[in-house]
Amino acid sequence: MWGCSDLAGTGQNQFHPIVQLPETYWVLNLQKPQSNWNQHFEYTVGRYDEDRKGMYTQALFGGERTIHVGLDIGGPAQTPIYAFEDGTIHCFADNDEDGSYGPTIITQHTVSIDGVDKTLWVLHGHLSRESLTSLERGARIKKGEQIACMGEEHENGGWPPHVHIQLSFEEPSGPDLQGVVSPKNREDALLRYPDPRNILGDLY
Repeated sequence: MWGCSDLAGTGQNQFHPIVQLPETYWVLNLQKPQSNWNQHFEYTVGRYDEDRKGMYTQALFGGERTIHVGLDIGGPAQTPIYAFEDGTIHCFADNDEDGSYGPTIITQHTVSIDGVDKTLWVLHGHLSRESLTSLERGARIKKGEQIACMGEEHENGGWPPHVHIQLSFEEPSGPDLQGVVSPKNREDALLRYPDPRNILGDLY
């Protein structure tokens, strides 16, 4: 992980929260399927690089993709989603296949990593359909600006309300990234899709 302290230069996360989490929330263990993600607290965090065997049963995952390479933040539907840093709208779409992201926005940013400016793309998945209205590719967004809301289960790919945050060092070819990969592709995926805690802070 190229830690938040390296990016901030102060030992603290310099970025705006993508979701305003309360002081207490539940860090999930999704290595076994759960029927209710929010059974303990209103807000939850689902971990990066977690092997979620038995969870992804939809045809989309081909029966072999189980490694989660994003980070999930669960909360009530319509919870606001904010830009972590200045950037632009790279692309967006409603990925409406069963089990997919539903409404999705990818933003593009320039961040300093070890003193070198690098381009970073951030996927925000499982949004409300309303989040996609009035968007324009290339539109500028400001740090802390609300860019979306969490979607209801009927519109977000069929999942309890949450946002999937995924970072990419490679420019996406379209408004989608594999958020779950097979174990044989894990090592390569972790190089391309770094830990979202680099911008979200030390959530667990």
